[in-house]
Amino acid sequence: MRAEASAPVSVLAALLRELAPVRVAVSGGVDSMTLALVAGRELADAVEVVHAASPAVPAEATARVRAVGAAEGWRVHVIDAGEFADEAYLANPYDRCFHCKSHLYRAMARLGGGLLLSGANTDDLDDYRPGLAAARDHGVRHPFVECGIDKSGVRALCASLGYRDIAALPAAPCLSSRIETGLRIEPGTLAFVHAVESALREGPGPLVVRCRVRRDGVVVELDEAALQSLRAGDEEGWRQRIAALAAANGLAPEIRFEPYRRGSAFVAAS
Repeated sequence: MRAEASAPVSVLAALLRELAPVRVAVSGGVDSMTLALVAGRELADAVEVVHAASPAVPAEATARVRAVGAAEGWRVHVIDAGEFADEAYLANPYDRCFHCKSHLYRAMARLGGGLLLSGANTDDLDDYRPGLAAARDHGVRHPFVECGIDKSGVRALCASLGYRDIAALPAAPCLSSRIETGLRIEPGTLAFVHAVESALREGPGPLVVRCRVRRDGVVVELDEAALQSLRAGDEEGWRQRIAALAAANGLAPEIRFEPYRRGSAFVAAS
């Protein structure tokens, strides 16, 4: 274990032992996976992992949870939390995440005893996160926040535990975050978003890629280096390829390429 990671691990492990038994919400991203890794190694049978599979979660995230869970001996529950049966979620309001997380935490609670945990870190406190309100309503604890661990600290912990590939994962909010606030969440649209992002990762190789579905068309956001590479290369070819993916999912939007902007599909309540 790297020296700089040992102190946070020991503090986190001590807290988890106090909280046990626990049930960890795991999306497949670096934060929740790291929390589950530490909890699984410290608490053994006193921890369960819950992953909600849905059209908003890329299949590779579910596969990652299953694979690491098998390697680490986790007790994994893959569930349907039920948000896609809720019109309050499908309408995609500005607090969509509140409805999503409320379904998740209710579903986790129905599985039985154990304190509910999330992988939120201190950096998440600087942003608008309605999911944190849902967590508060359901008594969910955030061990990284309680131990003062930020995103870079989470990545260091993950690498120290032997999962450098997961530690290096880019931020990956759910696919529904790509749909402009107020536009209905549709599984076919989410499949299109995922297909575009997957294709671009195999093509220009961006560090960051987001396929945003807006009222006035599709905006594909890339980090600056990848955007310049695309514009110097086969931009029109990619536009046509994305248009074909859109048509296959019942969409016929204008397609634009722009620099990445965090959370640019979100429209705040007026």
